[in-house]
Amino acid sequence: MTSPVLAVPRPVREPARDEGSGGWSAGFSVAIDESEPVFAGHYPDFPIFPGVCVMECVRRAAEAAKPPESGELRLAAVESSRFLAAVYPGDELAIELSWSPRGEGWRCSARVATGRGQAASVRLRYRREAAA
Repeated sequence: MTSPVLAVPRPVREPARDEGSGGWSAGFSVAIDESEPVFAGHYPDFPIFPGVCVMECVRRAAEAAKPPESGELRLAAVESSRFLAAVYPGDELAIELSWSPRGEGWRCSARVATGRGQAASVRLRYRREAAA
């Protein structure tokens, strides 16, 4: 399956241990280009970057910045997502990730903002993959 999103998260802050939580944090930036294919149908006269595409940017960033001790992880669930403001063509998403261990897996919480303020918050749950 191909992704409906061409945008690629770029690291703006290297992953680092978050001493307070025992987890990891990282920062990413994603340029939302006007040529994104989803804008053709969402919506033709008033383009808005769909929430599911914001979540895809978060997933890609999270999987590029997994904690080193996590091992192989697989997305198990979207625990929550809140969309607080629209994302438009030309916006730059700032994604702040915070990883924390949860039982046998990990939780990745993300805050997503544009130049106008917070746009979304997303919480993903990952589980460890068994060694092959």
